[in-house]
Formats: sequence, structure tokens, C-alpha cells
Amino acid sequence: MSETMIQEVMQEPKHIIYRDVPVPVPGPDQVLVKIKKIGICGSDIHVYHGTHPYTSYPVVQGHEVSAQVVKCGEYAKKFKPGDRVVLEPQVVCGRCYPCLHGKYNLCESLKVFGFQTTGTGSEYFVIDEAKVTALPDELTYCDGAMMEPLAVTVHAAKRFPGVKGCTAVVLGCGPIGILLIQSLKALGAAKVMATDISDGRLALAKQLGADVVVNTKNQDYKQAVLDTFGPDKYDVAYECAGSDITMDQAIQNARKGSTIILVAVFGKKANVDLAKLNDSELDLNTSMMYRHEDFVDAIRFVQEGKIQLKPLRTAHFAFKDWPKAYEYIDNNRETTMKVIVDVDPDEAEEA
Repeated sequence: MSETMIQEVMQEPKHIIYRDVPVPVPGPDQVLVKIKKIGICGSDIHVYHGTHPYTSYPVVQGHEVSAQVVKCGEYAKKFKPGDRVVLEPQVVCGRCYPCLHGKYNLCESLKVFGFQTTGTGSEYFVIDEAKVTALPDELTYCDGAMMEPLAVTVHAAKRFPGVKGCTAVVLGCGPIGILLIQSLKALGAAKVMATDISDGRLALAKQLGADVVVNTKNQDYKQAVLDTFGPDKYDVAYECAGSDITMDQAIQNARKGSTIILVAVFGKKANVDLAKLNDSELDLNTSMMYRHEDFVDAIRFVQEGKIQLKPLRTAHFAFKDWPKAYEYIDNNRETTMKVIVDVDPDEAEEA
């Protein structure tokens, strides 16, 4: 192994460079991993365009990642060189109230790889052993790079305590929305309606588990809800589009006393009808990232065949072609779901 490695850096919006840096050395409780695959998500795209509210530049990107263990620190005994793994990209303090009460995803000092701290966009990366999860042999490194967004949706689905047997609406069928549909079904949801304004995305949502799909550009949302669920409407709505329009649809048409869960990241302050929210005594809930158990459940659901990942993978780009990946996404917004960066060329042909 060389003493130096190539690292990707976004110097400023739409300006990516590559540089040679030393290969990091793992501390006593850390492992050194060789990065295999990195997925690009909507938040990365916000960073690329300079619209992410919590990221400054320069920044090394990469938080949806699979890897292989290369070296273990003195006290890191959970893994051995050669093990296939996924990384949990959170840096937490371990001392604040949320951390001490098991909700470290809400750490008061939370930093996320690729946003507030260095991401995995390099050939090698050092990480605390506690933030590493084994990737089963039957799953590919591409599957592994999608475990982070899947963990997001598993966590979001579980934010509604009555998910088993529930009726639900998922508003927005990007990668997170479609993974959420599958997560709801894996957790026992009885009926899921999905909405979007793209027929292509809705077709994929239907293929991967949505019971009913509705193009709200052509169909009335209120009527679709009544046609699908009857006058009792739905138990819970998941907003995955990050839009005032979809949030308003959820609020205005929810059954009184039901729940709305915000999953999407709003790029600007939302204009929400709080009067209607109050009048209907709606529970407006939110979902933030995940915890280790969500990764464990995500991996298990894929192993059990309850969740499919491959149909969501749209394109692959070489590590040095990361800028081209963003150009591709910008030029193919309607048809792009998940784009994978092949950091390790030896794994470039893996589906």
C-alpha cells in the first residue's frame, strides 16, 4: 500500500479537485478501510450547488459508503483485515443529553461526513470501530453503499409507532421515498399510496411495493386519498419531497388526529398552515438520520429479500469522474435515482 492516496475535495460549489494526501493511521480504537463505493444523495447535490444550509467549503464529500477493512487499531477487535463493511457517517460527542439517552443521532454537536466534517471521498479512510457495521457476503459493495439511505428510511418508518398494519402515504418518490415505501412494507404496513409528478418514478414505486400510485400533476390528491382509503383516510403521511405543496397536501387532507412525518430536508423555510395543523390536532413529527439498529434492520431486510436496491441504481462513475456524475444528475433529473461512484477500480464492474 502506498504512503499517499488520492482525495476528492469540493473547493467551492461546482469546483472539485483531487489531491495527494498521506494515508491515515488508525488510532487504538479505529480501523483503516479501503473505500469501495460511494453513493451520491440529494444532500450532496445541494452541496454541489451551494445550497446546503449546514455545509461550508472546502469539504471532502462522501457519506453513503461501503469499504473493506485494511488495518485495525490495537484495541479494535471487532473486525479483521479483509472484512467487508459499511460505515455510519456520524461524529457525536457522547456527552450531551441526547447521546446519554440513546439518541446520538440528535447529538448537540452532530457532524456528518461530507458536510460538517471530512467525508470518505478518498482511497482510504480511518473511522472509529463503533461506527462500522459488517456487510454480509451475499450483499454487494453497491448494496453496501446504499445502506445509509436505507437506514434513513427504516428509521423514518419506525418513527410512527403503529407502523405495523397502518395505512400510509409517501409524498415524493425519489430514492428516499421509494426506499421508504419498501421499508414501510418490510415493517408490516398494510397499504401504501405514493405520490409524485413523474410517471417514471411512480412506475418504479409501484414495481417496488406501493399499492397505489398517484401523479398529482394529473390527479386530485384529495380525491385520490378518498378513492384509496375511503372516508377514514390514512394513519400517517411521510413528506419526502421537501416542498410546501406536498406538505400542504398532507396537512389539508389528513384524518383529524393522525400523523405527518417530515423526512425530506427543506432547503428554505417552509410556509406551513399551522392553523389547520392545530385545528385537526395533527401530530407533526420529524425524522433525523438513524441509529445503529436501523443499519442492522436495513441489512436484514435486504438479506431477506424484503427490500430491493438494484432497481434504484441508475449509473456508475469512476472516482476521478465525480464532477461528471453531478453533470449527469443535473441533466437527467427526471430519470436519475441513485448514482454510484466507484472509488476502487477493481470493483468498477460490480452491479
